[in-house]
Amino acid sequence: MIDFSVHNTSDQSIRPISRRGLLIGASGLLAGGLLTGCGIVPEVNTPLNLYSVSPKVADVTNPPSLDWQLVVAEPKAGADLATNRIALSRAANRIEYFAEGVWSDAAPALVQSKLIEAFEDVVPQLAVGRDSAGLKPDYILQSELRDFQAAYSGSSGEAVVRITAKLVKMPERKIVKSIAAEARQPSAGGGLPGIVAAFEAALGDVFNQLIAGVLAAPQS
Repeated sequence: MIDFSVHNTSDQSIRPISRRGLLIGASGLLAGGLLTGCGIVPEVNTPLNLYSVSPKVADVTNPPSLDWQLVVAEPKAGADLATNRIALSRAANRIEYFAEGVWSDAAPALVQSKLIEAFEDVVPQLAVGRDSAGLKPDYILQSELRDFQAAYSGSSGEAVVRITAKLVKMPERKIVKSIAAEARQPSAGGGLPGIVAAFEAALGDVFNQLIAGVLAAPQS
């Protein structure tokens, strides 16, 4: 998808895409095609940066007996977060997106992948996988991504991550544990790279809460 929002390195291009911007961009594409037909190569759009995260999670000491399999389902999310666009909020009930960078995957899939990695890193004795692998688990961790955006107050920003999860015992489909995990991490640097680093730290805090909740769930 071509991003027609205005790029401005001084404010990291935190701007929504307007209808006027789309019309201007479409006109630019048409003009570029005409120029190409005349043998003049148009200017290439600046490519978007792809961002990922590597959340740091705490080691688990003295874990319980883990002779069961866990499947981590992809979190559910609203349309505003179920995208690879990096969301931000500068006013209540309003979501915008950074113009010059995107996540390496849609946010729910990114969170699922990194949470599975976190379980594997700190609880290696737990058999864990994803729901698309056709496994027959003892438990499924179902969740909803409630917040995954940068929140701004003036010029200062912070990453906000909130996940609600339910540990479901199979095959009974009985909920044995509900977990609410939330973290806010101020951006240590300016611009999008600083915000991405804040997302990484906040996601690590949330994963610690989710892992602790799963391990503390009653096993029966």
